[in-house]
Amino acid sequence: MSSQILQLILGLLSLPAVALVIILPGELAIRRFPQKTQSSIRPWIWLSPVLALVGLVIAYPLVASIVYSFRDATGSNWVGFRNFVWAFGTAMRPVLFNNVLWIVVFPVLTAVLALTAAIMLDRVKYERVARTFLILPTAMSFVAGAVIWKMMYTYEPPMQPQTGTLNAIWTAVTGKMPIAWLIDRNVNNYALIFVAVWMSIGVSTLILSAGVKNIPRELVEAAKIDGAGEWAVFRFVTLPSLWPTILVVLTTQAIFSLKVFDIVYVMTNGSFGTDVIANKMYSELFVKQNLGTASAIAVLLLILASPVIFMNIKQIRSEGGE
Repeated sequence: MSSQILQLILGLLSLPAVALVIILPGELAIRRFPQKTQSSIRPWIWLSPVLALVGLVIAYPLVASIVYSFRDATGSNWVGFRNFVWAFGTAMRPVLFNNVLWIVVFPVLTAVLALTAAIMLDRVKYERVARTFLILPTAMSFVAGAVIWKMMYTYEPPMQPQTGTLNAIWTAVTGKMPIAWLIDRNVNNYALIFVAVWMSIGVSTLILSAGVKNIPRELVEAAKIDGAGEWAVFRFVTLPSLWPTILVVLTTQAIFSLKVFDIVYVMTNGSFGTDVIANKMYSELFVKQNLGTASAIAVLLLILASPVIFMNIKQIRSEGGE
């Protein structure tokens, strides 16, 4: 116990010590500059440790990935654009198609369901209780959620007891054959997307609920006085007022769609036509040990995600300006 207390004391003392190590040299360096320029230089001096950390954690791996994307599997020989030709070839086309499916279905479905829930919850007295149940899935990791739903999607051959929850309900209610949710190529990608929607709808509902409550009640009441029905109020008042918030939800989920990995890896590992870009990058690097193609996929993923990221940043800045 005494050693643990000593470690705690040393840890608490190390924080101000580290701060002094950063502050004192920084102030000494700032004083060497003219008085007029000290105020403009000081923020950069204070930010220099953070910028160095960002450069070490983000900038260096990014530059290294770009360099390795032009090299062979071992990263020793220069191969030019061969890895990128492969990345846009026949081997990657099904993977890119799956990501396109995720980008289209997942953000739209999440936004529609979250918007519906936010509007409906705004009209009931038990809003907090219902919202709590929607948020519960976000308390667990995507890996844990994927494990749960993998068991719920479990498929047993016909005429056998169905241990999976969905197939047990499906066969009992409809009397039809069980569905191989994670094997059937007609439904398996949608089954994976549904898991992501189930785990993301809570946060999206919270964001949109805040937007619903910020709509001036005077606008809604004025529209109703003018004879507008519920659909007209939603179309001409609620939806335009919520559109910036909806756009944030859409772009955020679109970014997640581009880099989705854990759900696919845990539930199918990309088998049966469910592979996505991030999972393919993992398999190329750690299974096939091909550093060149894995780096090319990483660069491709960055290029695809950049427009969505910039759109999201621009939207957030425009809202802050308002």
